[in-house]
Amino acid sequence: MNETVAAFIEYLTQTKNYSANTATAYENDIHDFLRFYRDWASTDITLADMTRADTICFRAWLANRQQRNLSHKSTARALSSLRGFYKFLAKKYNIKNDAIGLISSPKIPRKLSKAINSTDVENMHDAIRAVDDAEPWIAARDWALVMLLFGCGLRISEALSLTNADVCNRPNSLRIIGKGAKERIVPILPIVLDSIEKYTAIRPFGNAPEDALFRSVRGLPMSSRMAEKVIEKLRNYLQLPDYVTPHALRHTFATAMLSGGADLRSLQELLGHSSLSTTQLYTRVNMSEIMNIYTHAHPRAHDDKE
Repeated sequence: MNETVAAFIEYLTQTKNYSANTATAYENDIHDFLRFYRDWASTDITLADMTRADTICFRAWLANRQQRNLSHKSTARALSSLRGFYKFLAKKYNIKNDAIGLISSPKIPRKLSKAINSTDVENMHDAIRAVDDAEPWIAARDWALVMLLFGCGLRISEALSLTNADVCNRPNSLRIIGKGAKERIVPILPIVLDSIEKYTAIRPFGNAPEDALFRSVRGLPMSSRMAEKVIEKLRNYLQLPDYVTPHALRHTFATAMLSGGADLRSLQELLGHSSLSTTQLYTRVNMSEIMNIYTHAHPRAHDDKE
């Protein structure tokens, strides 16, 4: 089965243009099911066995994930991965299983993300200088990263995929390759470019056009985990809430755009959402903020009903 799974992952990356991270998630999900199926059936799993898995087996797997305290979101994704795998098996090997289509995904509560207070974002500048005082170029790098996430609404993976060539000669916009290898154009503010230029001017290495824009202390391309640690460090220094993450900076950009009058379609394009329903979550956030202001500020918000 390992070779079949490998063929599926190659299909996702080469034909469907899935990112390496997404393909890895699919691979982990499928192997999770195969391990469970092997133990549940007490035998090594073959392609023929994939047709014999029934609703009892699939539901037992989902129950097993719940016993392992895996989140509903993680399990819903795992079920989606397995459905995709079965579609691949049907197409390439004529292996069909109708039972997988009878399994419902776990209900996922759609939580509203929280935007970061604009003052807290501004305070990150001085905080970066304080925590990175021994390495000025690291401080400049971290601020440039914050400005890109907050000023352009990029995903952390998108910001880290930028090269020096992408930002040279002060472009008016950035060409971003997002999820599913979808391309979009994102405007870039002069203040964001200023922060990037200050960083690249004192960066000790990685100055070739094709080099990754953001570099680690050792000169390697910066990883997502390194970027997350930057925000964690600032959050701890400023004693900010746990929701202050790289994604929260992107979220803050989105709510600011919506509050400033951006329409949903434009915001969808800027964020690179494939579905407008994802972008519509920000209207709920915005209305929540409006209601909060109303509750605290309106002179009759606390009047007793007449």
